Amino acid sequence: MSRHCFTYGSLMCTDIMFGVAGLALQHEAAILRGHRRHPVRGEAYPGMVPAAGAQVAGVLYRDVPPAALVRLDAFEGEQYLRLTVKVELASGRIEDADTYVFRPEFAHLLVAGEWDFDSFLGEGKQRFERQYLGFGRV
Repeated sequence: MSRHCFTYGSLMCTDIMFGVAGLALQHEAAILRGHRRHPVRGEAYPGMVPAAGAQVAGVLYRDVPPAALVRLDAFEGEQYLRLTVKVELASGRIEDADTYVFRPEFAHLLVAGEWDFDSFLGEGKQRFERQYLGFGRV
């Protein structure tokens, strides 16, 4: 059964999501309340954790098929746990979506402060792509 997927880091880039999921997906902006994203030490991507009063802006990909979710699970790896959350669309509508939350046992890898998507696009995306290029061929 297909699921919606909320992304908040590198996978907000549709080209990276295409490379990982293996197909183009319909998408739109969304917000996840009650969470915060932090930089991961030494990496270009973030980790997201529960945080009262915070919110994370991201992208909701619609109708992600099971085979793509398997690929996403493998891509996210052991640091992340896939959970179902409720996200808010620009229209105010609430949707269920899967997302990847940073596991508590890896919290020591998170750096204080907010991860910034614009900085990722300007400085981190090329480094990220060099490190993870070819994932789709695995």
